[in-house]
Amino acid sequence: MKSMMTKRVVLAALIAGSGVLAASAFAMNGAADGKPGCEMRHGQAMQAKMGESRDARMAALKEKLKLAPTQTVAWQTFTDANQAQPHPQVADRKAMREAYAKMNTPQRVDAMLARANTRHAHQVARANAVKALYAQLTPAQQAVFDSEAMALLGRGMGGHGHHGHHGRMHQAS
Repeated sequence: MKSMMTKRVVLAALIAGSGVLAASAFAMNGAADGKPGCEMRHGQAMQAKMGESRDARMAALKEKLKLAPTQTVAWQTFTDANQAQPHPQVADRKAMREAYAKMNTPQRVDAMLARANTRHAHQVARANAVKALYAQLTPAQQAVFDSEAMALLGRGMGGHGHHGHHGRMHQAS
């Protein structure tokens, strides 16, 4: 009789222990606000990786150009203008969508135009920096720049555009 009771206790302990282990396997480290506790979210990690790649390509281009000391100011202006603008994070986009939802159509269109104008102004600054640097280069350097810069500038002048963006029109109904 005693061995039957021992078996039941051991079995109950095993079941309880496996339940605790199973629960801990699904537990996530998270912040108090319920968000994942990762240091970087996927989008931030991807932006950092793309930034590192861009920096490496810019360094390689600078090395190939063999810039003279008098050209470094134009190069710095060029690199500063070609820093990628941070993409809005999920929370920012959610807040933007909520703000748009509170607007009527003309207000929404005006807000979208304001964002487009900001992006356009940044693009104009980039173009002016490219032209200023190009004017400082020797013909041999211009040839190098022409052949190498397409990789940097061909996709929105250093950015990758909105590849993979699926707006409301592109989503399945």
